[in-house]
Amino acid sequence: MAQEKKHEKNTIGQKLSRLRKREKISLEELSEKTGLMKSHLEKIEEGIDFAPVGDILKISRALAIDPDLLLQSRPKSAKEKERMRVEDFKRREASYLYDVLTPGAKSKHLRAFRVSIPARSEHPKIHYQHEGEEFVYVLSGEVIITVGQKTHHLKKDDSLHFNSGIKHSLRNPGKRETKLIVTVYTP
Repeated sequence: MAQEKKHEKNTIGQKLSRLRKREKISLEELSEKTGLMKSHLEKIEEGIDFAPVGDILKISRALAIDPDLLLQSRPKSAKEKERMRVEDFKRREASYLYDVLTPGAKSKHLRAFRVSIPARSEHPKIHYQHEGEEFVYVLSGEVIITVGQKTHHLKKDDSLHFNSGIKHSLRNPGKRETKLIVTVYTP
């Protein structure tokens, strides 16, 4: 029982350590970005210190991740991931702004779409944060893509590849419709 409690206690710390290392951010850098003491961050990772929600939000912002990645109590099963992938595909397929370029890819990991964004408008939310990667290529017009805290202004023939696990949004600041090729990979 005590071992089970210790494992529960370490879950956030283990996830934090894994995500921090994946992003190649040292404890010192994370401390600077969050304003939290390095020793406190070390203790969270070791499962010794408790991480209040405010700290989790600071850490998530610094790592440009959804706080849910740290707070989620159990990993999604393969069946849950498959269901989410199919639902996401159906939402995109039903949207008038999407032309499916990979028909029959509902349950596949890689899907491609031609996306239209009307002039001076934000792309309607389908899923602005999902596991995996996204690649965007601008066919015509321009688009502002915000990924975490970073903004990218793309024009015709520009492209962007990013971690779609980071909150992102698309907006057309131009006077005419924007057309994009968007390729989404979800594990």
